[in-house]
Amino acid sequence: MAVLGAAVSFQALGQAADVGLVNMLTGDVSYQSADAAPAKTQVFMKVRQGDRFTLPAGAQVRVVYFDGGRQETWKGPGAFRAGSRQSEPSSGSPAEVTRLPATVPHRISQVPELIQIARLGRSGGVQVRGTAKAPRLTAEQQAEVASARDTYRKLRAQSADDDVTPELYLYTVLQDYLLYEDMKPVADDMVKRLPNNADLQELRTWVVSKAQ
Repeated sequence: MAVLGAAVSFQALGQAADVGLVNMLTGDVSYQSADAAPAKTQVFMKVRQGDRFTLPAGAQVRVVYFDGGRQETWKGPGAFRAGSRQSEPSSGSPAEVTRLPATVPHRISQVPELIQIARLGRSGGVQVRGTAKAPRLTAEQQAEVASARDTYRKLRAQSADDDVTPELYLYTVLQDYLLYEDMKPVADDMVKRLPNNADLQELRTWVVSKAQ
């Protein structure tokens, strides 16, 4: 957990203007930050205010904003620029917009750091096997987990089968309380929904190692 905190602090210092997260991507979408050269958009990458995205025909990208929970799905051909709470279209069709529950965006913002920790664990940097039993939760903590499960069920009911945002949300809540056994089926479900996503496979491998 200390390593996770350090990673989060490092990210916060280096990416103070992060405003959102790419939580779905199909096709070859490029983005450009400030005066940097265009780069390939990656799923679960953070979005900075001012980032400019370009989508070819047939491509799609979905961005969730941390402040306000606005979720935008953009379809190519087109282009847009990330703002602080929503994007500004540059060309093409406007985005399809939905709203995530208020508790979800903050949790989703933790995903890139959790993926980073999982990778470090696989490489042996912070791997710890044979962890202690799950801690006993207070009544307040139990209520928070129960509320998160309820939010997850509602979000799952309105999300596409290949959208793992609900699972990522629940995963982060369970992670806070070191409930690794509970996290295992959540990680399994994510990999089943997106079997070719290497980041999700990393998360599952890490959880399995922590639960041993």
